Amino acid sequence: MKRNHGIAAVAATLLAAAGIIFVAGRSKTTAAAVPPAPRTVEVAVVEQRDLPIEREWIGALDGLVDADIKAQVTGYLLRQDYQEGSFVRKGQLLFEIDPRPFQAAVDQATGQLAQARAQLSQAQAGLLQAQAQLITAEANQRKAQLDEDRYVPLVKQQAVTQQDLDNTHQTNEANKAQVAASRAQVETAKAQIEAGQAGVKAAEAALETAQVNLGFTRLTSLIDGIAGKATVQVGNLVGPAGNAITAVSTLDPIKANFTVSEQEYLSLARADALHKLQLKVILADGTEHPHPGRFSFADRQVDPNTGAIQMTALFPNPGNILRPGQYAKVRAIVGTDKGALLVPQPAVTELQGSYQVTVVGPDHHVTTRPVKVGERVGTMWVITSGLEPGETVAVEGQQALRPGAAVTPKPFQNN
Repeated sequence: MKRNHGIAAVAATLLAAAGIIFVAGRSKTTAAAVPPAPRTVEVAVVEQRDLPIEREWIGALDGLVDADIKAQVTGYLLRQDYQEGSFVRKGQLLFEIDPRPFQAAVDQATGQLAQARAQLSQAQAGLLQAQAQLITAEANQRKAQLDEDRYVPLVKQQAVTQQDLDNTHQTNEANKAQVAASRAQVETAKAQIEAGQAGVKAAEAALETAQVNLGFTRLTSLIDGIAGKATVQVGNLVGPAGNAITAVSTLDPIKANFTVSEQEYLSLARADALHKLQLKVILADGTEHPHPGRFSFADRQVDPNTGAIQMTALFPNPGNILRPGQYAKVRAIVGTDKGALLVPQPAVTELQGSYQVTVVGPDHHVTTRPVKVGERVGTMWVITSGLEPGETVAVEGQQALRPGAAVTPKPFQNN
């Protein structure tokens, strides 16, 4: 009896152990069959709105007028009369060249003009004298001619002798010769007057040239603007063959020169939109100039090497903050993209030149969809095809998802 009881106890123990193993194995099988929880991903709804079309071009600033100040005569620089970088007015003295040699030339030309005028006056007096002598000679010749004409019939009547007629004839011929000589003197006097007048004009021109050269010793600003640094020092020899001594630029308004493609130019020109553009300037430090500008003009030709055309815009520049040569980006809104679709930029994945997004369906399962992209606008990306308004796309965490996977969406926080 005891032996049977022991066998029964062992059997009961084995059965209990087998039951535990069975239950444990069943529990493991049940645990393995439970699917993993859906991955949490951040999602955003495809947004649709009218979007301004903005273009940006690279350019540089330039003065509205840039006037080089150059020496027109050769001489030693006597002094500098302006502060470099300061605002100067039109006609303001900037430099002075030693005027003494040019003043001497003016004095000499003045004397030569006075001498030429004196010679002209002398020639004019000579003409008057020659004309008086001609009048006298012509009167004497006419009297002699009358006497000769009167003696001819008297000789036939033997009222006077042939000798008297011959004497009268000789007197008449002598008076004719005197008239001819007097006329020659008048012509000579007239020629002397013409020469005198030419001499006066030459002397006047020489004086004017000397005075102009004397004026060139004072180098003044040609415009209102900012004067640059001097390229020479007092005491240097300057002249027309040298470089500009300084430059003055009109900076308010200031020009922004930039280039646009031929296609963009044609699009804007055909739409008559060039003069309607509201232009902005973005400076090298990323800041925007506070004063909007306006289109001024387009260059006369397209560059055949680059296929671009230079455009010029004008921007108000109070205080002359902007300066020529500064780097600038010119921006403008050139149109409106009606009903543009936008998604956050992280929602778009690029793969070998193509783009795709992960779409989260109403059942919270994902699909991968190819899309075509447009421009980036801030933190958003324009989608030109592949999505519909109101669809939901994964923005964060979609890289590890497989098509058809279930997800738990949560709103994307765009910081």
